[in-house]
Amino acid sequence: MQHIMPMRDERILLAYGTGGKQSRLFIEELVLKYFNDPALKNLPDSASIKVSSDRIFFTTDSFVVNPIFFPGGNIGKLAVCGTINDLAVAGAKPVYLSCSFIIEEGFRLSDLERILKSMAFEAKKAGVRIVTGDTKVVEKGKADGIFITTSGIGIEQTNVPAGIEKIEPGDRILLSGVPGMHELAVICARGNLKFKAALKSDCASINRIISDILMTSKNVKFMRDPTRGGLAAILNEIAIGCNLGLLVYEKKIPQTEATRSLCEILGFDILNLACEGRVVAIVAPQDADKVVSVMRRHPSGRKAAVIGQVTSEFRGKVVMETINGSQRFVLMPSGRQLPRIC
Repeated sequence: MQHIMPMRDERILLAYGTGGKQSRLFIEELVLKYFNDPALKNLPDSASIKVSSDRIFFTTDSFVVNPIFFPGGNIGKLAVCGTINDLAVAGAKPVYLSCSFIIEEGFRLSDLERILKSMAFEAKKAGVRIVTGDTKVVEKGKADGIFITTSGIGIEQTNVPAGIEKIEPGDRILLSGVPGMHELAVICARGNLKFKAALKSDCASINRIISDILMTSKNVKFMRDPTRGGLAAILNEIAIGCNLGLLVYEKKIPQTEATRSLCEILGFDILNLACEGRVVAIVAPQDADKVVSVMRRHPSGRKAAVIGQVTSEFRGKVVMETINGSQRFVLMPSGRQLPRIC
């Protein structure tokens, strides 16, 4: 059999996406090196899998981050973690992923291998199987390097969030860590700001932390991961969805010196910046401290905190009590501070 695997600096060829011999060898020699699940053994068009619950959760997302590699992750890690997290916050145990690549002609195979390796590592760490996928190669200049689409299937866990309609005044608002670190890391990685900071993306799978939360408390009302639009978007969605007010305290929102300094210098509101490894949870007051303690057992939750509470005032609105004691509305973000961050 002809061996097509190149030296480290060889690039993607259009022939790798034609469906013929070179496509087959490309998949066998590179992709299956990392995605080696038994369901992929014969490269079927559809995976045959078992689901042990009558109720399944299904999600899909596309990832187009620029740059592809950033402090703390890359587009592949982002794709796997992002899809796992979308399932987990809905109360599902993620079990299966599909993965589709659109790759530009000339893309370095060594870079693709780095991406595949990180995806395989994250999936294994989260206990999730990558069972099916697809690869297309397009002409140079048509895809900006690489785009990835992942879909995920999860099964219902024993305890699931009660639902946004169950949120009541007095419920607490919890955040698992410092917000905005992913978007700030992408800003730094772009390199055109000439600003270097010791900052990494928060990109991580949060299914383990969520599973522990749901095993600990039956009083979790709602969970969501604050990706595009950041914490501000999620809090506004919650306030509108339950038709209650949300009061958050600026001094209780976790930050680091790096995130605080960058936001001050660049003029960004950290509440509007995307995360890729955080969870916002609405929890009954009697369980709030217990859930925070569970969050803090995990690396991504060490700075978890209760940041506010639900109120019957200013229904459908989010209000922040600032450090100096004044109050301001936290508005739904409009437009983008930075394009292509996830």
